[in-house]
Amino acid sequence: MMVKSKAYDNDSISSLKGADRVRLRPGVIFGSDDLEGCKHSFFEILSNSIDEAREGFGDTIEIRRFADGSIEVEDFGRGIPLDYNNKEDRYNWELVYCELYAGGKYTNNSGELYEFSLGLNGLGACATQYASEVFDVTVYRDGFRFGLHFEKGVNVGGLTKDPVRSKRTGTIQRWRPDLDVFTDIVIPVDFFQQTLKRQAVINAGITFRLTDEETGLTEDFCYPEGILGYVRELDAEKGISLPIIFEGSGRGRDRKDKPEYRVKAAIAFCFNNENADIEYYHNSSWLEYGGSPDKAVRNAMVAEFDKQIKAQDKYKGNESKITFNDIADSLILITSSFSTQTSYENQTKKAINNKYIQEFITELMRSRLEIWFIENKQEADRVIEQILINKRSRENAEKARLNIRKKLMGSVDMINRVKNFVDCRTREVERRELYIVEGNSALGSCKMGRDADFQAIIPVRGKILNCLKADYNAIFKNDIIVDLIKILGCGVEIQTRHNKDVSAFDLNSLRWNKVIICTDADVDGFQIRTLILAMFYRLVPTLIEEGKIFIAESPLFEITQKVKKEDKTYFAYNEREKNQILEKIGEEKCHIQRSKGLGENEPEMMWLTTMNPETRRLIEVVPEEAEKTLEVFDRLLGDNLSARKLHIENNGHLYLDMLDI
Repeated sequence: MMVKSKAYDNDSISSLKGADRVRLRPGVIFGSDDLEGCKHSFFEILSNSIDEAREGFGDTIEIRRFADGSIEVEDFGRGIPLDYNNKEDRYNWELVYCELYAGGKYTNNSGELYEFSLGLNGLGACATQYASEVFDVTVYRDGFRFGLHFEKGVNVGGLTKDPVRSKRTGTIQRWRPDLDVFTDIVIPVDFFQQTLKRQAVINAGITFRLTDEETGLTEDFCYPEGILGYVRELDAEKGISLPIIFEGSGRGRDRKDKPEYRVKAAIAFCFNNENADIEYYHNSSWLEYGGSPDKAVRNAMVAEFDKQIKAQDKYKGNESKITFNDIADSLILITSSFSTQTSYENQTKKAINNKYIQEFITELMRSRLEIWFIENKQEADRVIEQILINKRSRENAEKARLNIRKKLMGSVDMINRVKNFVDCRTREVERRELYIVEGNSALGSCKMGRDADFQAIIPVRGKILNCLKADYNAIFKNDIIVDLIKILGCGVEIQTRHNKDVSAFDLNSLRWNKVIICTDADVDGFQIRTLILAMFYRLVPTLIEEGKIFIAESPLFEITQKVKKEDKTYFAYNEREKNQILEKIGEEKCHIQRSKGLGENEPEMMWLTTMNPETRRLIEVVPEEAEKTLEVFDRLLGDNLSARKLHIENNGHLYLDMLDI
């Protein structure tokens, strides 16, 4: 029976009201409802205090992180007006903390209250209040102390107003983010450290004081020289050019029919071979995704350096022009721009897209770089040489990468030419299995014991190269490793300085559903297995993450029992299983034999114990924590000799029964 849904009519449309506009949809305002959104709610409050300090009202902002998860921001500005507003016929505290799109920054283009403001949309204070479990406000101004208290977006007790004998002014806001709004509210202290340091860099001369009740930490952040001082810090007097700053201001519009607005910008930079860092800020907000300033820097830098290289005839023959990455490899650059009107991509302010800001910064940089090339010729020549070195290194690395890709991702016909590789018949990738076996002797028994329809075999000859210690040049000269990668078909994941974002790896080109390592159950077999795993970890770690790598367990003991003139065989994969089998069948008339190497096994036994999907035992290789995985590989195969020695001392006795002594 079909049940009709409720009618979609005029009564079906509804809107969120009051605090629910934020509490039920925090992602609309803060970008997400997780910890990142919670962090952004803090920054909204901090932004208002920064705007006050930038206007010259107070030079210190104090941030406190309490053990109960609450946060406090105190400034020494003019104090947020909370009293009655005759123009709006309402109390200002209602407009600021209970009304979205209300505030004192909508007339900033005319310079009435805030010339350049980070908080332009009238959302921050109200949205953060709505998203808090509790939110308390204390304001000092006009000889009074004003107070407000909110719980889950609802005011409790109205506005308090008490006279004080003090000339101090400022705003204190303390709140605890609400777990009913955000999935996580425990903001780590290092986020506050990072954020306040960035704000100190961008807002020269303002001191940001962080106090953490939980750890007892107290830390001040202040950069009297602003972004130039930060560039000096990053440069650490090891650069190939001295830190310099370009500054300018202008007026313009994004389109002819749009209003004119004011812009000022500062770009501090130097060139350094040891450090490279590029950060963009606008109206004190870190632009994680850049936008207009990023496009401007790229255009100006490439255009001016390319022009100088051509003028000095530094390109060789038909050499291609430089890219921004060639410059960025040796560039430390911080931009800080401000505008009276800003087009952010969204409320989280991760990027801006103002056309005029891009044009203004581009022209500022190009005109000032022209002068810099003339006035700092020796420095400029050193930088040009380094950029060309970066370019040619990148191109050589790219050529090597393409050669490796071509070498490792050849056609199926090329794969079939790999020596001793035995393919299977099916081309259905979801059925295909590749067995990596130890030596040509194991190849014979596995080849005869397998199901040729879906199981392929490749032998490895002895112990392969330790890929954790070898460099790429040595790895890709190793025939065994190259043959294995060819047969996998997916290429390798190579990351070098000049091709961090480029990889020959393609998981969709993997020719196998399972890649199974099959070695003898002895010391040498375990070492070969570990070396093969190290190869996968170094060159194709995604195969481990995607659950494509397996280890085939081979039995350690073969137990034969005579039953009525017939032999019945049992296989035990360890001592415990051997004892359990002997307890079950009894030790009389039993012959216990340590299993031979894979190459000495009969094909029927190989199929039964190691290759038959119904009876075999496979161990899936699964990734653990990245740091733990790295530590284990480093201990077993890396350069950490002391850790390896200690590991052998503590655990070597567990494997003595495997040694022929």
